[in-house]
Amino acid sequence: MAPKRSFVFDFDSTLTRVEALDVLAEITLEKNPKKETVIREIVEITNQGIDGEISFPQSLEKRIQLLKAKKADLPILITELKKHVSSSIERNKEFFEQFSDDIYVISAGFKEFIDPIVAEYNIPSERVFANTFQFDENDLIVGFDAENSLSKHNGKIECLQNLNLQGEIQVIGDGYSDAVTKKAGVADTFFAYTENISREKTVANADHITPNLDEFLYLNDLPRNISYPKNRIKILLLENVHADAFTKLTADGFSVETVSKSLSEDELIKKIKDVHVLGIRSKTQVTKKVIEAAEKLMVVSAFCIGTKQINLDACKENGVVVFNAPYSNTRSVVELAIGEIIMLMRSVFQRSTEIHNGQWNKTAQGSREVRGKKLGIVGYGNIGKQLSVLAESLGMDVYYYDVEDKLALGNATRITTLKELLNISDVVTLHVDDNAANKNYIGKEEISQMKDGVHLVNLSRGFVVDIEALVAGLKSGKIAGCAVDVYPEEPRKNGDFITQLKGLDNVILTPHVGGSTEEAQKDIADFVPNKIMAYINSGNTVDAVNFPNIRLPRQNNAHRFLHIHKNVPGVMAKINKELANYELNITGQYLSTDAKVGYVITDVDKKYNEDVITELRKIEGTIKFRVLY
Repeated sequence: MAPKRSFVFDFDSTLTRVEALDVLAEITLEKNPKKETVIREIVEITNQGIDGEISFPQSLEKRIQLLKAKKADLPILITELKKHVSSSIERNKEFFEQFSDDIYVISAGFKEFIDPIVAEYNIPSERVFANTFQFDENDLIVGFDAENSLSKHNGKIECLQNLNLQGEIQVIGDGYSDAVTKKAGVADTFFAYTENISREKTVANADHITPNLDEFLYLNDLPRNISYPKNRIKILLLENVHADAFTKLTADGFSVETVSKSLSEDELIKKIKDVHVLGIRSKTQVTKKVIEAAEKLMVVSAFCIGTKQINLDACKENGVVVFNAPYSNTRSVVELAIGEIIMLMRSVFQRSTEIHNGQWNKTAQGSREVRGKKLGIVGYGNIGKQLSVLAESLGMDVYYYDVEDKLALGNATRITTLKELLNISDVVTLHVDDNAANKNYIGKEEISQMKDGVHLVNLSRGFVVDIEALVAGLKSGKIAGCAVDVYPEEPRKNGDFITQLKGLDNVILTPHVGGSTEEAQKDIADFVPNKIMAYINSGNTVDAVNFPNIRLPRQNNAHRFLHIHKNVPGVMAKINKELANYELNITGQYLSTDAKVGYVITDVDKKYNEDVITELRKIEGTIKFRVLY
């Protein structure tokens, strides 16, 4: 039999996300012209009392005087407080239902509003210890019961002493008045609850810091809605990923560390051992050695379009799902392409350089409109298609070539061979993917097939163009101008950089900034974290680069098992055999496979024998297994 335990919860900023008297102030002072000033004063007094800077009776008395509240305000307050129950408290009702006899609420708040809130969590009034209001003949709140121990300094200590609870006593709260119960010897363990607010003095005196109830339940091996607390899932974001990604992921409860630069293979191997999710941009190389060193890794997310820097096969073989952002910076790249086409054809950079050098050279020579010119797009994917639409709106005649059969947008014309496209185009733009087969896709022969005086734009991959052939084409005049944003070899950090294209006339050089706009980075920081959260929270793999795609709803009354395995015959039968052996009722099952791996998600009834987990992990061919909730 498990040893007896009692769980003592604070109310304000623990069971609820707010301080109830602060909310009451919002209600009672709604029409007061000095509302904001008074509320700030009440909040300050609240914090002083919680941190022990003034005596609690003083804090309580001052706030009640400022509130000017009536009994009729309390039902409105209760309605508001029900909307502000802490998120992790709300999702773990099962714990409160199963352990009702062992749960107490001890608060310096007031029973008048605490009782109706906690009643919905199966905590009866007799296990709620709190202050009570005093009303005058007009039902105005004028004070509190001064004889109640909870209205006094260290009142929680006295209250716990009087309760004389048996067994281990665990106190969960956010304030210093909760922490001192351990110091006074009336509590065995103090958990600083930081989901809503983290107070320095409280945290400093805690046995454990619990960012949510999930962590508290996990530490105590108690029933919980989430098998593994999110705060224990570590996310590492490299290369100065937009701050919104950090904000979004931490708001969902994950522990997130950011590093402003890329890491070498050795640095990453040291850093990644305890990491569950890795977020990178284009510079960090996620090699097979890195993947094999990452014992807990579940996800690699590229906060960019390309995934060439990630060993996708190694990720798949180790059950690591890879996401990227294939659409989020499309508009940014397209706008740069349009701008560069115009600037190249108008010789803007040459004229600008001359002015910078003190020369005035007003001339129309080599300056042409884009209207009526032929644009040849090589690669008609997301970027190529959007460029096609915008270029057409400028009056260009658009032609495109793609190795796949792509439907034309607007009046664009599909060309069946690269040679034909190069023959007719006044401007050629490259938008091909990072397939290794595309190395030197545009070389000496392809440049010879272009029109004399062509303009070339490369915003795709650096290795796609043979740089020596490009330099020769520019120097000979075959190519009238080019814009290059990507290079065969790029530095891992900002600093010195040399290219053979440096100093050539009518050449626009940019440091791989095609997708580097504030808007694009913000969009990526929204899109990619959503994919991470969908996989970690629900098991969804939609838009995964290297994994079978499954989209499914979250279940509230079931456990979800995620099983990643080698795609060999019989694994699914073995999974269901084990589930049948343990008499588990399957409420939903989803399977998707590709040539190498299978991914099966199984939802089962809440109650199950935990030995089944061991058996599922032991099935031959298993790569990764986890219980989601």
